[in-house]
Amino acid sequence: MSQLPPFAMAIGPRVRQSAFFDATVAAGVKSFTIYNHMYLPVHFGDPLAEYWGMVEGVVLADHAAQRQIEITGPDALELVQLLTPREMSTLPVGRGRYVVFTDHNGGIINDAVLLRVEDNKYWLSPGDGDVILWAQGLALGRDLDVSVTEPDISPLQLQGPLSPHVGKKLFGDIAITMGYYHCHFLELNGIPVVLTRTGWSGELGYEIYLLDGSRGTELWDLIMAAGEEYNIIPACPSLARSVEGGILSYASDITLEDTPFTIGLERLIDVDKPSDYIGKEALQRLAKEPIPRKLVGANFGGDPVGSNDKFWDVHANGEVVGRITRCCYSPRLEHNIALVNVPTDVAVPGTKVQLDIRGTLVDAEIVALPWFQSHKKIPEGI
Repeated sequence: MSQLPPFAMAIGPRVRQSAFFDATVAAGVKSFTIYNHMYLPVHFGDPLAEYWGMVEGVVLADHAAQRQIEITGPDALELVQLLTPREMSTLPVGRGRYVVFTDHNGGIINDAVLLRVEDNKYWLSPGDGDVILWAQGLALGRDLDVSVTEPDISPLQLQGPLSPHVGKKLFGDIAITMGYYHCHFLELNGIPVVLTRTGWSGELGYEIYLLDGSRGTELWDLIMAAGEEYNIIPACPSLARSVEGGILSYASDITLEDTPFTIGLERLIDVDKPSDYIGKEALQRLAKEPIPRKLVGANFGGDPVGSNDKFWDVHANGEVVGRITRCCYSPRLEHNIALVNVPTDVAVPGTKVQLDIRGTLVDAEIVALPWFQSHKKIPEGI
């Protein structure tokens, strides 16, 4: 099967521009995709340079397509507890957690970074999907005293091993001393932001949440200027780095058919937490049963492969047994890698399978995830 031919897409105002849209255009963005009803930059002309910038240096990326959801009001915690199987009552103000949202069958509706910014105020950064409608529906159905809205909040990601140097230059020592998944309300030249030690890169980094969308270009320029001595470059979410790190993408690696057990996120479940949550009965049952399928890695050779435009088949013993969720060429490993969803007996490292790469069956070997661990600790002496 050949690649899709190039074609034009007609896009109107239903696809929104981020607070940093003009800044990314001025920086030379070459391609966009649509994510959460917004433009999301895909690359600035050289994805490989962006990859190495993220892995060895520092990059700045527009992630405002992580449309924020704000839950506030007297029953905010109750709604948050309903949304996720992870225990949230112990989350202090100024901290965050990675969470999944499940349906009544235990299937994953979405994943998100959840921040508790005040006693009765939470922010969610979900994947590609209309989580706000799910949260609003639960609030209405349970008659909860909460407001569920999309506030004027636009995240940038400052990522890479040199990001703490830039963060310190911008924000001072707090950027070095703050813990992983901590957040602080700050200002840059009078621009209101929230700084968090989070990100979707697997590298050291920060998210900088802009709280005034009218100042997007100003904030972008300030950060780029601060990073100039560290050779900062504009970048986009890296397919290769996320696959290498087993950093999952909603609607690709995570679908409604998957439970947290399938995709290796059972650590995010406090299955018997005292409070109610959607999917509790199903997840309690699934926790006692064998896991039928797992998301694992696969190594394969051949020419460098591009990303898959749909789920490609995984074959074992002459049968289609699973799907490739995402695949790419790894610059550091110097071979192709894939995330594959397969039966548990096939998911054992060392198992030989075949991958359907655009109509050609290619030999592959199952491996454990991830290929590269995430970096979380800021080195001393910065």
